[in-house]
Amino acid sequence: MKFLVMDGIVVIDKPSGKTSYAVVSEVRRLLGARKAGHTGTLDPLTTGVLPVCINEATKLVQFFSPDSKEYRATMLLGVETDTLDMEGKIIAECEPRVARDEIEEVLHRFVGKIEQLPPHYSAVKFQGKPLYKWARRGIAVDLPPRTVEVYTIVVEEIVLPYVTFTVSCGSGTYIRSLCSDVGKILGCGACLASLRRTRSGCFHEGLAVSIEGIDNEKKRDLLAANILPLTEALPELPAINVDQALVGKLREGYQPDADALGINNFPFLSAGDIVKFMSPDHCLVAIGKMLCASEQIASLDGEKRVVKIMRVFNC
Repeated sequence: MKFLVMDGIVVIDKPSGKTSYAVVSEVRRLLGARKAGHTGTLDPLTTGVLPVCINEATKLVQFFSPDSKEYRATMLLGVETDTLDMEGKIIAECEPRVARDEIEEVLHRFVGKIEQLPPHYSAVKFQGKPLYKWARRGIAVDLPPRTVEVYTIVVEEIVLPYVTFTVSCGSGTYIRSLCSDVGKILGCGACLASLRRTRSGCFHEGLAVSIEGIDNEKKRDLLAANILPLTEALPELPAINVDQALVGKLREGYQPDADALGINNFPFLSAGDIVKFMSPDHCLVAIGKMLCASEQIASLDGEKRVVKIMRVFNC
């Protein structure tokens, strides 16, 4: 079997019933990759966008973690479970007697910065172990609430007891917890019936490929044909174009000083901004953090370090 050697990101349409880890392992095996990792765990129940980073692209994962996400969720009113979704044990049931405007009003209360308790069945860690491992042992660990942000909620359909809505939110938001909290306010309880991630950062479901139901050779060809280069991974980062000589120095561990960057033309940057360095042939060379504003570089001592290189890419 011939394996492909490549670096990049493939967006998988994760099926329900599989863990994110299992999907990553399959992609790594099919492509013969040295390393592979995903940019944000999806619960086994959840389907949709799961970006998988291959080889050198695994160095990008830390830069994706704060990215916003979008989901299409269906909430079941009148049912509460111990996992806050339909996979758990039912702990309470009642007939939901609520009107459409009540449901919409309560959902919209959750737009903005909110306090949210991590579900007992989640990957959040306590004393080095994920909460779901404690919960399976019958130990309910209550962690302090976390501040998360919900940008928008749009109700798509209400056919009681089901409510389908789309939500755009910041990293770390649990839609299961959102449904449970909405149910408590409505007085009937609720849980998550189904969930699909439609976007993770710049990766949307139009880029996602499904590898279910086909043989390994076709899976491999499909994955190889849909690998996105590293240059497409962080489109929002400002780019600093460097010559081939500086490319070589960066890959050898050089930390740019004022002399090295003084001749470059780049947009206004503030201290703390994250930037990417691009080679003449448009390859991603490195990612760094500005130590000063770009407008200050020309006036600095030539040997003054102006960028802290955080990651270097050898592809």
